[in-house]
Amino acid sequence: MNDHRPLKLNALLIGPIVPFGPNGEPSAIGKTPVNHPLSLGATGFVDDMQADLRHHGGTGKAVHHYPAEHYATWRREYPEIEPGRFQPGTFGENLSTFGLTEENVCIGDIFRMGNALLEVTQGRKPCWKINERIGHPGIAARMQESGRTGWYYRVLEHGTVSPDAEIFLLDRPYPEWTLAHLLKQLYLGPPDNEVLTRLSTLDALPGSWREQARRRLETSYVEDSSQRMVTPAIKT
Repeated sequence: MNDHRPLKLNALLIGPIVPFGPNGEPSAIGKTPVNHPLSLGATGFVDDMQADLRHHGGTGKAVHHYPAEHYATWRREYPEIEPGRFQPGTFGENLSTFGLTEENVCIGDIFRMGNALLEVTQGRKPCWKINERIGHPGIAARMQESGRTGWYYRVLEHGTVSPDAEIFLLDRPYPEWTLAHLLKQLYLGPPDNEVLTRLSTLDALPGSWREQARRRLETSYVEDSSQRMVTPAIKT
């Protein structure tokens, strides 16, 4: 979106909380498209639900956006998986588009969608529920490794968003911090003290992400993220 031309939503999606996983854990990862405008408030779209507010939802993760073009890549990488499993809503996203990816969206970007105003806050940290949703134990890890995680928004101004709403980039205060660059620094590349120092003081990042950069800077410890991608054992 370097030329600041507007894009349009491909789909607007919401979902209820339902039993999910080996022990019937509650989850709202399943999102389906709607064909009517939705009101958007501080914690997300009306009638959209989040079961685990510790890891999803809240004001800093009110809306999840996932690039629709990634689904073709997923199908190519996993031909053994039924192609219909890779479609908008699979990863629990509320917004689906063509033209916005982690390569051209930056932390702190401010977008106008309908008459609502949203700010990009963080990438997604995939968990085991994605593996269960698709029926493959390695999808969440591959999602993190590939950087195809999607991202979250904070709602700066409440409003109404329609399924075909235009999306305007209004401000980009941190053009050097694409989501792809951020995710690479945190999960893939060797620790770079200069980069970690900048991340630890980047106001646009949530406190937990800044703290992660600080810990790594101080201790050189790289957090083990594998545990959140392991499906819980069946309780007896």
